[in-house]
Amino acid sequence: MARKIPSPGPSPLALFDPVRSPTYRSRPLFAPIPRGHDLLTFEIPQQPAAKTLPLCEGLNIGPEEFLLAAGPCAVESKDQMQSSAELVAAAGANMLRGGAFKPRTSPDSFQGLGAEGLRILRDSGHRVGLPVVTEVMDPREVALVAEHAAVLQVGSRNMQNIPLLRELGRQNLPVLLKRGAAATIEEFLNAAEYIRREGNERILLCERGIRGFDPSTRFVLDLAAVPVLKSRSELPVIVDPSHGTGHRHLVLPMARAAVAAGADGLLVEVHPDPERARSDGPQALRPEDFSRLVEEIRELLPMLGKTLSPPRVNSTAKVQASAR
Repeated sequence: MARKIPSPGPSPLALFDPVRSPTYRSRPLFAPIPRGHDLLTFEIPQQPAAKTLPLCEGLNIGPEEFLLAAGPCAVESKDQMQSSAELVAAAGANMLRGGAFKPRTSPDSFQGLGAEGLRILRDSGHRVGLPVVTEVMDPREVALVAEHAAVLQVGSRNMQNIPLLRELGRQNLPVLLKRGAAATIEEFLNAAEYIRREGNERILLCERGIRGFDPSTRFVLDLAAVPVLKSRSELPVIVDPSHGTGHRHLVLPMARAAVAAGADGLLVEVHPDPERARSDGPQALRPEDFSRLVEEIRELLPMLGKTLSPPRVNSTAKVQASAR
């Protein structure tokens, strides 16, 4: 009687060719999201109509208005912050950035000046007529930071800090939400949805790089995320080429590429003396580098129907701040 030969199982090629795999199932390129995500849309052929978001008095971001937020990674001192504010304002930035609370990998690294840093940042912005954006790390500190900033930033490490996102959703200030270093687009958009569900729809999405395997750059700046996010959401998208690359000589070319990809703004680190910076000096632009960046993006923006407009800040506020 003939002996029954057992089945050899799936071909070894199935390990490398998913079509040959017995568990293979075809699926669409963009997986559908359950109903209820009103902020998101996954109908790729019809891109959502982008909205113009008011950030503060006289400053918007949207299809025609470009945001350029610049300044040092961290507020280190009054002199350092005032010098930074003056140089970025003179070059053409329309928002001042700086960190008062710094989440660092090592507890021994500079953690920021806290509440004192907030006061220095606010006053430096007022002196030159620039609104400020700064990071908030703790739901218990949202009210404090909101007293000093025009825009509240959520850093990459806190993208999925749900209590923080919900508290920011209850504020009457715009929120700049950075993508987590290992977050998918879907996870990123769902984090934004936590903010929106609490009533705050003034949200800026910031692509700042994701983890990669090549140490040539600090992160992999995912510029494809810009058009992908715009195809799924009406929210403005900005790019941080400083954290995304980790090297100042790469910031300008990636800033140009971000503008060409359709970004609605840039978040750039600039320091008056990067070699002496207490945080992220290697990726901070020198004053002359930042001036060149502004000149080059000013040439690109009209081709895309955008303008870099200065904020129309009340001059009385500047005088009052200077008198403090």
